Amino acid sequence: MSSTAPAQHIVVIGGGILGASTSMHLARGGAQVTLVTAGLLANGASGRSIAWLNSSGARSAEYHYLRMLAIDRYRTWSSHHPESSSYIRFDGALKWAGPGESFRDTFAFERSTGYHSLWLDRADVPRVAPDVNAQAVAEEGAIYNPGEGWVNMPDFIPALAAEATASGATIIEDAGDVRVDVQDGSAVGVILGDGTRLAADRVVLATGGEVPAQLAALGVTVPDATPAAFVLFTDPVDFEVKTVLNTPRVAVRPTPDGRLVLDADWAEQSVIVEDDGSFTIPEESVQGLLNEASKVLAGNPRLTAQKVGAGLKPIPGDGEPVVGPVPAIAGLHTVFTHSGATLGLILGELLAEEVLTGNPSPVLKSFRLDRFDTSSATPETVGTGAWAPVSQA
Repeated sequence: MSSTAPAQHIVVIGGGILGASTSMHLARGGAQVTLVTAGLLANGASGRSIAWLNSSGARSAEYHYLRMLAIDRYRTWSSHHPESSSYIRFDGALKWAGPGESFRDTFAFERSTGYHSLWLDRADVPRVAPDVNAQAVAEEGAIYNPGEGWVNMPDFIPALAAEATASGATIIEDAGDVRVDVQDGSAVGVILGDGTRLAADRVVLATGGEVPAQLAALGVTVPDATPAAFVLFTDPVDFEVKTVLNTPRVAVRPTPDGRLVLDADWAEQSVIVEDDGSFTIPEESVQGLLNEASKVLAGNPRLTAQKVGAGLKPIPGDGEPVVGPVPAIAGLHTVFTHSGATLGLILGELLAEEVLTGNPSPVLKSFRLDRFDTSSATPETVGTGAWAPVSQA
């Protein structure tokens, strides 16, 4: 008669791409998993992401490698889930430099790493990307990355959650302000917003831009560059857009239902954080994004706004992921990163394997919390995420 050790009970806090992915991989690995999230699945940063799948531009070799693994996992998911072809697409991406700038060095760097990167002159743009207004492209030309694409998180996260529950995971939505329950220096579970305690052998904190504040409440500092930000969803358009665009004044990607998602750094900087932590989006920023998107699309179509999603955009202090154990608190693991859309599948997989086996992943060696000297760092976070009507002033 054989016997096996009881499955670890692991609670994952966070209903975005990272929490859902980690939960799925933990459940597949045999753990008893409970995912808890303050609101509904995908209603945080993941649901208001441009969700561009890429390893574009210059970055460290370790980070580029991680992102290439990440894109590979999306291709694998797509091959095993034919229904995902509507919400995971690899139709290529185009980017070009702003006035007084050049992307020639960026192109050379990408080529030097073996990244699939092609240089297009303006005249070549209509052949490769007929949905783009070639006259809006920089005079020097543009970089086309055929292997890049996008994912629509409001479709993908429920698919991950469904696979997690099929493997035995439990999902608790609308759990309120969930806190890690720490006793004698160890994470022993979580406390839900109504005071209910859930015991656990290990806890994973995957709450996006809220991670630094939640760790700070436990006496752990994470250098944080998280800004307030927003994305704009247009009304459905009557023309086909396939190419992801990352241009000097606007980023554009399509959605499965024929809308466009827009954002830009200059628009992000216009977000007003109110005293109560809510976010106000100036109407001129909304209209500005619509105008800029029209300029870069073929035919300069008239675009109208359906809604904006405002909230925190998770970015660690040095821009690279923070993944793995929290050294000061036994049994607590965290994942905090920018580009959660690109990294969601791979980080969930690698973190789950570490939690289940106790064996550190060499791929994650450069992305540990203890790489920071946090003795003098002060995390700064504001507000909570929200959807707002486009008429909000």
